[in-house]
Amino acid sequence: MPMVDIDWLREHVELPQDLTYEQLAKDLVRVGLEEEEIHQSQLTGPIVVGYVVDATPEPQKNGKTINWCHIDVGDKYNDVDENGNKVPRGIICGAPNMAAGEKVVVTLPGAVLPGDFRIEPRKTYGHISEGMCASERELGLGDSHAGIILLRDYGFSEEEYENLKPGDDLMHLLHLDQPLLEINVTPDRGYAFSYRGVAREYFDSTGAKFTDPVTELTAQAPESAGTNGDIEVIINDEAPIHGVPGCDRFYARAVRNYVPGSKTPNWMRRRLSRAGMRSLSLPVDVTNYVMLDLGQPLHAYDLDKIEAPIVVRRAKAGEKLTTLDGKERDLSTEDLLITDSPNGEQGSRVLGIAGVMGGLYGEVTAETKNILIEAAHFDQVSIARSARRHKLPSEASRRFERGVDTQLQPAAAQMAADMLVRFGQAEASLTPTDINNVAARPAISFKTSEVARVAGLDLTDDVIVAKLEAVGCKVTDEGNGNLLVEAPTWRPDLTMPCDLVEEVARLVGYDEIPTRVPSAPVEGHVGLTVPQLRKRQIADELAEYGLVEVLTYPFVGDADFKAFQYDAEKVAPVSVQIVNPLAGDRPYLRRSILLTLAQTVQRNIHRGIENVSLYELGHVYLWDPQAPAIPALPGGVRPTDEQIAALNAGLPDQPMHVAGIMTGKAEHDGWLGDARAVDWTDAVEAVHRIADRIGAKIALEQPKADDAPAQWHPGRVAYVVADGKKLGLVGELHPKVNEALGFPAHSAAFELDLTALFETLNNKPVQAKPISTFPPVKQDLAFTVSDDVTAEQLREAIERGAGDMLESIDLFDVFTGEQVGEGMKSLAYAVTFRAADKTLTGDDSEALRERIVAEAAKLGAQLRA
Repeated sequence: MPMVDIDWLREHVELPQDLTYEQLAKDLVRVGLEEEEIHQSQLTGPIVVGYVVDATPEPQKNGKTINWCHIDVGDKYNDVDENGNKVPRGIICGAPNMAAGEKVVVTLPGAVLPGDFRIEPRKTYGHISEGMCASERELGLGDSHAGIILLRDYGFSEEEYENLKPGDDLMHLLHLDQPLLEINVTPDRGYAFSYRGVAREYFDSTGAKFTDPVTELTAQAPESAGTNGDIEVIINDEAPIHGVPGCDRFYARAVRNYVPGSKTPNWMRRRLSRAGMRSLSLPVDVTNYVMLDLGQPLHAYDLDKIEAPIVVRRAKAGEKLTTLDGKERDLSTEDLLITDSPNGEQGSRVLGIAGVMGGLYGEVTAETKNILIEAAHFDQVSIARSARRHKLPSEASRRFERGVDTQLQPAAAQMAADMLVRFGQAEASLTPTDINNVAARPAISFKTSEVARVAGLDLTDDVIVAKLEAVGCKVTDEGNGNLLVEAPTWRPDLTMPCDLVEEVARLVGYDEIPTRVPSAPVEGHVGLTVPQLRKRQIADELAEYGLVEVLTYPFVGDADFKAFQYDAEKVAPVSVQIVNPLAGDRPYLRRSILLTLAQTVQRNIHRGIENVSLYELGHVYLWDPQAPAIPALPGGVRPTDEQIAALNAGLPDQPMHVAGIMTGKAEHDGWLGDARAVDWTDAVEAVHRIADRIGAKIALEQPKADDAPAQWHPGRVAYVVADGKKLGLVGELHPKVNEALGFPAHSAAFELDLTALFETLNNKPVQAKPISTFPPVKQDLAFTVSDDVTAEQLREAIERGAGDMLESIDLFDVFTGEQVGEGMKSLAYAVTFRAADKTLTGDDSEALRERIVAEAAKLGAQLRA
């Protein structure tokens, strides 16, 4: 995001002399430019001017030569000799450009440099060094570390340099003690990526006097020579994106007889540095400075290397370009290129990707004498696509993709030419080339009543007109509240009446918009729907049981399939694949919540949390390869009912599931040492609690060991069945799954299809039964039965035999062994009987017992004595 320097901003708008960065942030946020951060200086002094009295080279055994220097840092900081006289400080410096008679930057003991680097006296190379001479990198002013800063070469004028005295505070002279305001600019307001734009916003916020620099610069710019100017330019876009030409204006101006090696002035270097840019050379620094100041990206070419004509065209299949960062890039046929024409072959040599980054050929070098300044206007979509395709989010592309002023090009080139003339002794051409195909923007028909209708602001027409004119619009009053509004060229985002309403509301102040709670007419059902209520009940029940709810991203990949022993070749074709996944190793949407829930459990275990019990309610995505293709529909119109039906038919099924994973200890150590590890019974209990909470009737069907799913422990897994349908699984994870995920042994889990489970329920209110006041009769019944008979089957037989008299039944013991015989088991139930109208007698109890035994006998069960 852009950095705002008050001193620079002051050149375009009147600011109070005592304006703080905090107040500036408040003023800008009032018109929608949010404060991102106020960056405070990372340096503390003393950092002062030092005069090198002498510098004695001392060769070292390691082959390096250091300089033992005596540096005058002023009476305040100089050393004191044994006679009490002020003498220069002794400082060791290994920089090759150190020399007597220079004025340098000296960081004295007590100073702190970026990276919390503290300056202290230290013994080195046989001397006590009482300070350090600093380079650009050490001060955070740039990347140069080839030598220390010599103030004569740092952009000071001769008079300024002569006035520098030993001991002068360089923190202030180099603006090292000044903060910076970073602002957040929304994508539709690209003009605010410049000081010109920020100054205009400050004017809109405070009414301070604003002077648009473009007005004077445009007046100073020479008349265009059209296509017969400094260089011939051809725009040949044969494949515009969405029918919009990639370049509708190309302005080129030559600057000749530039003196190579001309220094960038100190104030410009400082401002670029504070904006986050390195100072490279005067021509490059000037183009960057103009871009930051006015908002128009520029590009400088070595004019002597360019062969006319320049051709702006789309890339051809197979073309490549080595950009300024040294990387070779494969170009797309959508990329807009700047090319020249060596050997008379029009557009045969690629100079750069338009609006993104230049190539190695044609760039300005240390030998360049004649410069061609390019100031163009490019299509936002073309630049945005190229920048993202090549992963080149340059400062130029950030501005072009947000929209640049279509009338700014002559002024920007004029400003750059003026600076090259002033600081590089160059001569600016008076015959610029200007290919201007910018289409006129239609005026917007606007009713002032829209402000009240859309924003709820009750404003007069005069106030509305004044606010629109403040942002640069030309307004024609057609009477009766109808306006014809021409948006300024620097605001490509203003295209519709609603945009104008937003501008008015922004300048009036969002806090002035009245708060009105819209009426919500009640129709039909109020409150939670039945599925919503049941989901909440399930979440509450699991939380009360001790599990913690989490929400995971529904993305899975081959690593998850492998950990859960799925066959990726079988699962992938029936999984929804994401075209542009957030993570390349997880390109599919989950078919089971357990896969993503396991990622969270795994992360907690890796962080040292051994006892983890988590659950999640969420959707899974079941892709049907035979589903019809999803149709592509035009935007801007409501689809027909048939089109909506076609869309829905192509979507994957997305049932709601609940899943849980439990690891570690189910019960922690008490004073009796009664800790217990998690096992399958804990997961089964969770499933039964869910069923009981929502009133579902479920049963568990245990598959044979050979038929158990590969993800589950054979013999410790069961299907959850309701209404004859398998709706989920519960039990312990397979040991190989635990090993792959790093889970403890016997980790338990469950997953249920809630959408299907809810369909087995009826929504009728529960009919309460009167509580019987007659005493209960309790009996324990133990049956010997074959191994292939389940406890649930025997339970159902007991329920049939007892009929309405049965109040409760609980299995409390399962026994196998020699006493009951091979292939047999003993199941013991605690049964409670109670009549609603009488006290049960012994005969009644015996009759109930006989009926139960008869029903159990149908399963081959025998009552044990």
